[in-house]
Amino acid sequence: MTDPANLESYPVPDPTILDPCPAVVRNGQCAQDGFTNNHHPQAKPPGQDEAFTTGQEMRITDNVEGEGLLESSMRLKPHEAQNYRKKALWVSWFSIVVTLILAVAAFTVSFMRSSASAFGFAFEATLDVLSSIIVLWRYSNAAAVHSAHREYIACVVLGILFVLSSLCILGKALHNMATKTPPEVDDFLFSVSIVSGILCALLAVAKFMLGRVLTSRALITDGFNSLVGAVLGFSILISAEIFKHHPEVWFLDATIGVIIGLIIWAYGVKLLKDMVPRVRQTRNYERFE
Repeated sequence: MTDPANLESYPVPDPTILDPCPAVVRNGQCAQDGFTNNHHPQAKPPGQDEAFTTGQEMRITDNVEGEGLLESSMRLKPHEAQNYRKKALWVSWFSIVVTLILAVAAFTVSFMRSSASAFGFAFEATLDVLSSIIVLWRYSNAAAVHSAHREYIACVVLGILFVLSSLCILGKALHNMATKTPPEVDDFLFSVSIVSGILCALLAVAKFMLGRVLTSRALITDGFNSLVGAVLGFSILISAEIFKHHPEVWFLDATIGVIIGLIIWAYGVKLLKDMVPRVRQTRNYERFE
């Protein structure tokens, strides 16, 4: 037998746990738990509250956006982010088809019945089509689902569209008010109003929910546009019914058009004011194209 004293002593290496994903990719591609090899989650004391304070949430958001990512990169797992991205694409495609049909019908009603609200809704529906196309571009790249730079670019384009659309709506409404053009009422106008109001309201709810989960200002803006379309759709119905019984309130339809135009203009200006500086701040972090 071999003398144990003659055996060379070798240090036993410590077992090492290898991280199958050495680098965290918080853009919907890797990192199930959102931690690297060097940053493992520490066990919390039994009595510690797991909820973040508002200040902590804001610091996390600012830190993530400073790295070119949205807050959703910290909240969603990779497969969840991709699942919601696909839902956003489906909702956008459905919105394009529906609002395009409604825009054609509303433009027809506007020119046949001299309705400023119908004209405003037609422009809103057209704007909804364009904004949904922008959302399609925003989420067309699977690797950029959390890209802050791509998000802010989409918001800037939406802001420009909002301002241009509001000017057209205001121009048409003010023209009808100056010429004292009353709206004409018929069954076709009622049908378009009801259908557009219901469909746009449903689209707004879906977009708001997806925008909240994905922390997407572009989706929320698209949802706001659909909500305005729903309000305009129902306003056509309300103003036409009031005018039918009270012809002296002929200016109600044009007044609603002016109010909606001002709201859209204010939202577009606010969006541009918020997003243009952020596009400049995050342009160096865009690495997904």
